[in-house]
Amino acid sequence: MSQFTWFSARGPALLASQLDRRARLASPAPLCDSPLQQQRLVVLDLETSGLDLRRDQVLSIGAVVIEGGAIDLGRQFECTLQCPDQRLGTSVLIHGLAPSAIAAGSERVEALLDFMEFLGNSPLLAFHAGFDQRMLARALKQSLGHRLRHPFFDVAELAPMLCPQANIPRGDLDDWARYFGLQVQQRHHASADALVTAELALILFSRARRQRLDSLQALQQRLNGWRRRQRVQAF
Repeated sequence: MSQFTWFSARGPALLASQLDRRARLASPAPLCDSPLQQQRLVVLDLETSGLDLRRDQVLSIGAVVIEGGAIDLGRQFECTLQCPDQRLGTSVLIHGLAPSAIAAGSERVEALLDFMEFLGNSPLLAFHAGFDQRMLARALKQSLGHRLRHPFFDVAELAPMLCPQANIPRGDLDDWARYFGLQVQQRHHASADALVTAELALILFSRARRQRLDSLQALQQRLNGWRRRQRVQAF
């Protein structure tokens, strides 16, 4: 058997071992009505070479696990990805990932497979999740020929929906961290940002339970209605 299997124009060339790992990746679990404290969730943060969804690349992935209503500090994911063909923009001044660190990072296919195995079938949480979702989806498609189907919940939406009294309609992670008195150790570092996002998510889940929203299914239904109201108010 050839070391590589080619997909011609349909996808990247992968080692047979990588194809096997890709084939065994877990399918996402459907959203259910189980209590939030019984859910396993993965909180994700990406650092990227810039903000262009079509051209920029994922440079690092940080993730932590929420399970049993708590952050499992024993299960964290952190990885810097090699990005040999990407010119680094001004974002390097924000995330601090030097070209030498990126050159010494993990090979992209292996890093993305490692993350997807860490993720399993769990839903994802992120702050401004739309950006992370699209960047991760493009990276998986380009490097693995894999389609991302896991549901994402945006903590930047959950926070103003569940805490309207805060009057922070379009706040960033720093705004909400200050509001709840959370300590941010190192901003714009994927693992540190994922950890503070997870801490914020646990606070929001507590608020959700007080509002009788004690499942991902219930949160999704409330979010759908909240988004419709936001669109109406925007006109």
